[in-house]
Amino acid sequence: MQETSLSHVYLGLLAMAVSLSAVMAAGRPSVKPTRFQAFWEGYVRFVRSMVVENIGQEGLRYVPLIASIGLFVFFSNLLGMIPGLEAPTANVNTNLAIALVVFLLYNIEGFRLHGFGYLKHFMGPSPYLAPVFFLIEVISHLARPITLTLRLFANMKGGALLLVVLVGLVVKNPFTMAVSPIFLLFIIAIKFLAVFIQSYIFMILSVVYLAGAVSHEEH
Repeated sequence: MQETSLSHVYLGLLAMAVSLSAVMAAGRPSVKPTRFQAFWEGYVRFVRSMVVENIGQEGLRYVPLIASIGLFVFFSNLLGMIPGLEAPTANVNTNLAIALVVFLLYNIEGFRLHGFGYLKHFMGPSPYLAPVFFLIEVISHLARPITLTLRLFANMKGGALLLVVLVGLVVKNPFTMAVSPIFLLFIIAIKFLAVFIQSYIFMILSVVYLAGAVSHEEH
């Protein structure tokens, strides 16, 4: 039982190792990059543009974090497509750990940049309604790591169960066996699309939360 309960930890470490190995395999930047290097350079440019569009040039310091989160979530989701393995992100504990990192980081950055003036973000536009807005904002912010966790968990867990059901229908039904290769390819394509989309959603929400914490009041 203990080994089963810790399987998400081992698979999470595997996803980290795969992410690190993929980045290290790209090697140092070169004048004439290989296709593999160009792919990773494109990924970094994608993350940079995401951060700059939402935070500005001062947000470039967060690019390594967002890029790392994206890689870990992507490869964790991808492990769920391997028969016999379950995605680490199909476990609430894995997702909550990442969500808490994002939650703590953007609040720490908010206080670091604005001091106690960061609390003005929670007060709303009217000083008369500040206590009401403060309570609402605190509840909203506390709910963020929970929603980040459950959104990713529900999609990965539900997608895995749906994949098992669909594959079972293909195997047991003689009619679908005739078109099973095409059907299975379709299922794999949909699953891979979900893996990519859920990774992107986790990244963009992390950037948006950071943007709200570090942005200046006049913005």
